[in-house]
Amino acid sequence: MSSISVINQAFGHPGIEPKWTSARKDAVGTAYSAASRLWFTIWRGILTELYYPTIDRPQVRDLQFLVSDGKTFFHEEKRDMSSSLSCLSHSLGYQINSQSTGEGYQISKTVIADPHCASLLMYVNWQSKRPLKLYVLCSPHLGGGGFRNNAYVTKLAGHKVLSANHHNTWMAIASTKRFSKTSVGFVGASDGWTDLSRHLDMKWQFDSAIDGNVALFAEIPLADSQDEFVLSLSFGHSLNNACSTALQSLAIPFQQQSARFIEQWQRAIHWDENIGNSSTDNGKLFQASCKILMAHEDKLNPGAMIASLSIPWGEAKGDDDLGGYHLVWPRDLCNSATGLLAAGNTSTAVRSLLFLAASQKDDGSFPQNFWISGEAYWSGLQLDELSFPILLTWKLLKEELLPDFDPFYFTASAMSFLILKGPITSQDRWEEISGFSPSTLAVNIAALICAAQIFRSKGRNEQARFVEEHADYLHAHIEEWTVTSSGEIHSEISRHFVRANPCTSLENYMSPNESYIFIANCRSDQQQVFRTKDIVDAGFLELVRYGIYPAKHPLVEDSLLVVDKILKVETTKGSCWRRYNNDGYGQNDDGQPFVSTGVGRPWPLLTGERAHYELAAGRNISHLIKAIENFSSPGGPIPEQIWDGPDLPSAHLKNGGPTGSAMPLAWAHAEYLKLLRSVQDKKIYDSIPEVFDRYCGSRPNKSSIECWRLDWQIKSIPPKQKLRIICDKAFLLHWSDTDWVTTNDAESINILPNLYYMDLSAKSGSNKLLFTFFFPDWQRWIGQDFVVRIEKG
Repeated sequence: MSSISVINQAFGHPGIEPKWTSARKDAVGTAYSAASRLWFTIWRGILTELYYPTIDRPQVRDLQFLVSDGKTFFHEEKRDMSSSLSCLSHSLGYQINSQSTGEGYQISKTVIADPHCASLLMYVNWQSKRPLKLYVLCSPHLGGGGFRNNAYVTKLAGHKVLSANHHNTWMAIASTKRFSKTSVGFVGASDGWTDLSRHLDMKWQFDSAIDGNVALFAEIPLADSQDEFVLSLSFGHSLNNACSTALQSLAIPFQQQSARFIEQWQRAIHWDENIGNSSTDNGKLFQASCKILMAHEDKLNPGAMIASLSIPWGEAKGDDDLGGYHLVWPRDLCNSATGLLAAGNTSTAVRSLLFLAASQKDDGSFPQNFWISGEAYWSGLQLDELSFPILLTWKLLKEELLPDFDPFYFTASAMSFLILKGPITSQDRWEEISGFSPSTLAVNIAALICAAQIFRSKGRNEQARFVEEHADYLHAHIEEWTVTSSGEIHSEISRHFVRANPCTSLENYMSPNESYIFIANCRSDQQQVFRTKDIVDAGFLELVRYGIYPAKHPLVEDSLLVVDKILKVETTKGSCWRRYNNDGYGQNDDGQPFVSTGVGRPWPLLTGERAHYELAAGRNISHLIKAIENFSSPGGPIPEQIWDGPDLPSAHLKNGGPTGSAMPLAWAHAEYLKLLRSVQDKKIYDSIPEVFDRYCGSRPNKSSIECWRLDWQIKSIPPKQKLRIICDKAFLLHWSDTDWVTTNDAESINILPNLYYMDLSAKSGSNKLLFTFFFPDWQRWIGQDFVVRIEKG
């Protein structure tokens, strides 16, 4: 049985403040088997975050090798060695070569996850021209943080292994070559890196470091010129469990483990290889994107897909930043699932929809983001995150992939919440602005039309008509809410879409010509408030994507001229676009990480969105496809943002290369897959024919209704237009169009879950509608009269 000692304790408790590591990933890996509940990432040749037992729980900061001659130098892998990486066959395993030409040694590693248990396996081949010492250094962040960790040298089966725990989460590091020396310590005081940096040799051998920011350290005995061994890092719910998992993983020859690992991934290939023919790199990024998206699904919670196996600017993030990007965002999840569906992988998309159905709140909404357990993390409300699940539902129904799931109540609840809370979104898709967002309105309109198709397939024609009319209502106001007619940032174009028109309620509504917008994440010494008409993004392209506007609509084309003048960036690897002007979310100009403030950088995702538009407009997009492929790393990950300044070697920043933001971004990989499918099909994969026919055909683009709610009290309506009164509770309406000379009473209609409505139409010649409410559930009148004027014809 494994045993630990706490006699020889390390000094320097609790260690320096813990931080995570770079979000830049050259690769992400996991076994395909659901039994292997471990994920790993790689950057600059070393292992960075490891996740266990679920994909939203990072447990290790990094693991790397150190080399010393004991007298004149010591090297650490990520800083002092050059490395190259290649994929291991058709899998998410990797071969890494790290070397120092000056000191004449090379470390070749093959990294996989044990195909049957929570253990990382690394086959290491060592070559050196002279005798050197090799060490392994690991920084655990068990329980999702660096503090409150315990580290031990553990006696196991006659030799020593390294172990650590936080409560009931344990890890163990063992090797086929027994460690010649072992130690644990507090980071920055008694850890192995500090030991070597001071002494160039391993002088300290502590057996415990309790309740702090700890590190594990061991010397691996080597033959002088060439040697090989296998290292295991294993997890478990107890010390014995972690240690036995390590021993069992090492007991099976690495070649057998690797063969099984690759075989599992080869059996998992369920995508259409022909789609890769639309790429410019012979399908390399296509295959990587499929595997990377599949790797972002949890194994204990099927269908739960996180946004990224990374913590943006992790080197500046400590224990107080629990979320990173390893959370479920409904928007990102639906895009990831749809991307896999576009590539021919149907099973993951179905699982994701069912996971969302189980995660939907009682009121029909979804958390802004949440742990895979369903527990909310941030509490914001983004209306597009209500709509993306409905688009996914529609896609799956069209492909007849939901035979045993009735999506009516799921869809109806989401659309009820959307109608009751919109058209103002508390946050846009960039999670910052409350108001009217072109991209949010686009996906909401598309979802309402898709919901109508779903309702009709279930024989719910009245509900279908109701949501279609609400889509028409939103459509009729798009330009009023989100287009300026007095723009000044382009000398030749005054009428264009704005990024968003800020607003929290109808009472403080102002037109895009008059309102002001606050930009988040700007430094306090910079301008933070701008005229709305001076801030633009390309979110309006979603109106083209879903078929709400034709690609060559003059307003769209003019708005793109403005966007290209303000946001387009040419890099050494291709064209890219920033989110919006004066954006503060990104790497600082001096290369320092984003911490509350920064400078917004270009997003490869937006190159994909622009490529979709150009394809819809009938133009060649091969250069944009190539740009996205150029932005990816050797192992395939596409970054959230890229560096658009001159090369900055001190911060590891290259023009066109990744910044310290999330990498990979699952949404970007999904956009790339959908783009290749769109090229193959010669039509936009996300386009919805029913939406295009309704808004880009010969049908007049008018709305038959204007909506009124207690929290959305419009003052007037055009003549001959219905006033639709909407409430989340049953009501009796007492109303008049004769200034109370004659009155009418009508009961509301329950059309969707928790949604009641009544349509009013004024007689010809009436100049206003008057009404008040009685609520049967409360048995009382509201105690107020309301008036809506009829505009002159």
